[in-house]
Amino acid sequence: MKNTLKNMDFTLLLIILILFSFGLIMIGSATNIMEDGLSRQVKVQAIAFVIGIVAMLVAMLVDYNTMGEFYKFIYIFGVAVLLLVYVPGLGIERYGARSWINLGVIDLQPAEIAKIAFIISFAKFLDNREEDLTTFKDIVMCGLFMVPFMLFILLQPDLGTALVFIFIAVGMMFASGLSYRIIGTATLGLGILLPLIYKMMKPHQRIRIDAYLHPEDLSLPGNYHVMQSKITIGSGMATGRGIFQGIYHRYDYLPVQETDFIYAVIGEETGFVGGAAIIGLYLMMLLKMMSIARKAKDNYGSLIAIGVTFMFAFQIIENIGMTMGIMPVTGITLPFLSYGGSSLITSMVAIGLLMNVYARRKRGSYGVM
Repeated sequence: MKNTLKNMDFTLLLIILILFSFGLIMIGSATNIMEDGLSRQVKVQAIAFVIGIVAMLVAMLVDYNTMGEFYKFIYIFGVAVLLLVYVPGLGIERYGARSWINLGVIDLQPAEIAKIAFIISFAKFLDNREEDLTTFKDIVMCGLFMVPFMLFILLQPDLGTALVFIFIAVGMMFASGLSYRIIGTATLGLGILLPLIYKMMKPHQRIRIDAYLHPEDLSLPGNYHVMQSKITIGSGMATGRGIFQGIYHRYDYLPVQETDFIYAVIGEETGFVGGAAIIGLYLMMLLKMMSIARKAKDNYGSLIAIGVTFMFAFQIIENIGMTMGIMPVTGITLPFLSYGGSSLITSMVAIGLLMNVYARRKRGSYGVM
């Protein structure tokens, strides 16, 4: 255990601590902590971080190769946990999606747990193949592996989370030698099928696409929110109004400011300088993650690190993009900054997996359990 802790990537850990600490301040500002006192959101986020630290240590100490030996059980667990939202009295509906379970003290999003299970099991599935993905049969096999996860997430329905899974899978497949010919053919096929996919979407999902394509139409759900977000970010100008000095969230002009639109709060209070600094920290974080993937002692460890990197990359790009109106609104949180216990704990577990790979980067290195 001491060796594992000594071999942590402390630079990555420092970046995470900075992001979380600043996020906690921004959540406090978004929930008017100066006027109303310590909010429930700040308390829950702090507790979730403590739980996340413990979960990170567990994910770091158990040798990832040991996890790989049980990848089939982890796969089954990941799919099974998605079914919990359908248990009467346990699953609850929010924003038109049945994606949460009520645990009394907190509400948990099972899809967050499923992300980690998917990364661990899909990495082993790809590693066991020991060959590049060069045929359509290879792609079909990967697709079949994903079907249960995608099916139960889309049934909730939660298109945003489904996109996260797709992005993770594509990144891991690309790292496994996915043929450029197949990528080109798949892209062309997807383009042809887009009208059919659009028609098959749920009404509220189609409305979100319509809203993204027609941002000037404020009658479409989400467009008003995005407009307010852009105004809020712009009002911060170069250096911002100052921490706890934001106006738009204080007077409820900005929707769900502590979760989906936390970046807009950052933009208003810290300006372009603060917003750019956050993006810079995220870029450093992603580069450190890619470095861990390159330094991994084996292909399995590298694939785990790549899966985690692509998970974070999509969530960062999507969340910041939607606050600026350049990405559709999907309800995906900003890692370590947005309020959300499930998201924060999952993110910490993902960091634990990266530390696991990093600590065992030298061949013949020690293992725990």
